[in-house]
Amino acid sequence: MAVISVHTSPLAQPGTGDAGGMNVYVLQTAIELARRGVEVEIFTRATSSSDPAVQHAAPGVLVRNIAAGPFEGLDKHDLPTQLCAFAAGVLREEARHPQGYYDLVHSHYWLSGQVGWLARDRWGVPLVHTAHTLAAVKNASLAAGDTPEPAARQIGEQQVVAEADRMVANTADEAAQLERIYGADPSRIDVVAPGADLSRYRPGDRDAARAELGLDPRETVVTFVGRIQPLKAPDVLLRAAARAVADAPDLPLRVLVVGGPSGTGLERPDALIELASELGIAPRVDFLPPQPADRLAQVYRASDLVAVPSYSESFGLVAIEAQACGTPVLAANVGGLGVAVRDGQTGVLVDGHRIDDWAAALRSLVSDPARLKALAAAAPKHAEGFSWEHTADGLIDSYRKAGMRRNRAFGTSEYALRRQRGLWKLRRAGGVKA
Repeated sequence: MAVISVHTSPLAQPGTGDAGGMNVYVLQTAIELARRGVEVEIFTRATSSSDPAVQHAAPGVLVRNIAAGPFEGLDKHDLPTQLCAFAAGVLREEARHPQGYYDLVHSHYWLSGQVGWLARDRWGVPLVHTAHTLAAVKNASLAAGDTPEPAARQIGEQQVVAEADRMVANTADEAAQLERIYGADPSRIDVVAPGADLSRYRPGDRDAARAELGLDPRETVVTFVGRIQPLKAPDVLLRAAARAVADAPDLPLRVLVVGGPSGTGLERPDALIELASELGIAPRVDFLPPQPADRLAQVYRASDLVAVPSYSESFGLVAIEAQACGTPVLAANVGGLGVAVRDGQTGVLVDGHRIDDWAAALRSLVSDPARLKALAAAAPKHAEGFSWEHTADGLIDSYRKAGMRRNRAFGTSEYALRRQRGLWKLRRAGGVKA
């Protein structure tokens, strides 16, 4: 099958640039599908002249880097101008293979959906699309001073929703948004929750993790993990921490920020460091660059609490990864975070982004070690319900439904012939019945 991820490579380091949870999702689901016998080829845009044309990401998973536009310096909002070049690269690759080589297209994000829509029509195969975020939802909850998503994106999303054979939503709320905003047919939406690599993210020795990171074992560490941009709201955490410390100067609080500037955050890459200084809490704040997965697991284990104050999240993989490591989460009650965090049992959800509310929640947790311990004990059990194995099971079922719909629509036509030749790969995985 072909997976389309135009604007960000699944091999990129999450936490900086445009790389984030979607990168993790695309790579981890591809790996799980390959383990079930589904051969996966991921098409993404090359961002460096040194990118090889093909990279082997895992057994059964190839990443194809398509040259489309300048390698560097192209903003995500400029990528629509390169969709024609990118689509041409995808179609040329398919033309090198026997008919029916790609038996299904799964596109991620609206830019990829535009390319997937074209490939679907050209190849006569099903198109499954995952939006990950929706422009209207992001625009309805912008951080102060952030840039709204353009109207062109909303038009593009509307087109992809209308064309996709199946839509995959992370949560029931996201499915409802697809129906309400874009008039999506609910019978063509599958709700499939993302997950975490539970073999990597699991509880461990907190003291050893702190020693590895150089953190004081006597302090209460509250950690932010993600891209440094207004949407992710790391400034809310810093302002809340400053307020909490002002109210209780003896609070043993340390804030750890892990990530790199992204989006509009690139305009002032040192803004968060400057804010910590302005708030008078710079001695209590440490900054780390984006971390590889194994090191990130140690960051979670070293933390007493992970904060996810985003203005918008389609799900929130960081919340699941942290809980899988036995670390409770303090999160904004937005998007999928209400599913990812069990309020009052594995973490605390805060309505809105008022600094007083966040400071009160932060202070109450940091000053109550027994409560933090209880939340931490329950967190891994909750996270067990969110694995990439479960996600892959849901995706295969969605692929099966997409194939059935496409087959009904075209009968014994060209698609049926291609399906007979190509979908043996998905049948091997139990995803599509002959």
